[in-house]
Amino acid sequence: MLPSPTDVLAAAHRLRGVIERTPLLPSPGLGERSGSSVFLKCEQRQRTGSFKIRGAYNVLATLADDARGRGVVASSAGNHGLGLAWSAKELGIRARVYVPAAAPAVKRDGIAALGAEVDASQPDYDAAHRVAEDFAREHGMTFVNPCAGESLLAGQGTVALEILEELPHVAAMIVPVGGGGLIGGIAALARAVAPAVRLIGVQSAKTNAMAASLAAGRRVDVPVPPTLADGLAGQIDDEGFAIGRASLDEIVTVTEPEIASAIAWLSHEHDMRVEGSGAVGVAALLHNRIGPFTAPVAVVLSGGNIDDLRWRAIVDGPGAFS
Repeated sequence: MLPSPTDVLAAAHRLRGVIERTPLLPSPGLGERSGSSVFLKCEQRQRTGSFKIRGAYNVLATLADDARGRGVVASSAGNHGLGLAWSAKELGIRARVYVPAAAPAVKRDGIAALGAEVDASQPDYDAAHRVAEDFAREHGMTFVNPCAGESLLAGQGTVALEILEELPHVAAMIVPVGGGGLIGGIAALARAVAPAVRLIGVQSAKTNAMAASLAAGRRVDVPVPPTLADGLAGQIDDEGFAIGRASLDEIVTVTEPEIASAIAWLSHEHDMRVEGSGAVGVAALLHNRIGPFTAPVAVVLSGGNIDDLRWRAIVDGPGAFS
């Protein structure tokens, strides 16, 4: 289910010179609130604006020649599609991406601009996922799951590798959680080489499939209304649930106003543009959902792809820090 540490190291070698090594920056303001040093892993500065390119490129780079020739298909809330489209363009592979109709324009249009075929006909992420799997099966193409598969998770695990190289005494990693791909990749490495590190997941209370499933001890479906954390929306499958159980020490949820306040806080405090999915970990610290901590903490800012009008309304709005 989870890749080995060797797989993560191999992915890091494969990705060298392809992706950005994103900065790990101190946040004094969050440090004051949490009682320890807090560092922000800035994946919003990654190529295509999120960590997703790590896993997508690793999957495509390890495909056999015949699979490359047939092409790849994915479902995506947006960021996985961007990573896949960029990787496919670099490697000369046909790509088709299914996104929900309400996907942010910055993500949907970005995927198309990179040369991938885009289908936005489905009403939500889960429907897009089902149709993408069907299309891949019918046309003999490789379906690249956004949240599962050892090659994908190994690529995502390089986030943990970079954190541990720069902050070897880190006590906790705070990670946005949707389907489990990022936390699973991080856990694959951290559990093996730094087992004392506490892995804490965060997601929106409006789309809390992982948190609800872990609380119930079984996979459960939840309503999926619109959320600022669109990249974390949707149900989890049995593999995602198993990844969550194996990877997480704790998971918390944050409200939509708390996510908005974190987006605004990151802009005003750090001059960072971070999407809702990427800001949930900061929201959890700002609103005392986790902590205090006695040793350094790393918070993964998983992406920065947010439509300009929405971002400006949040950052400049009168209730930004409510």
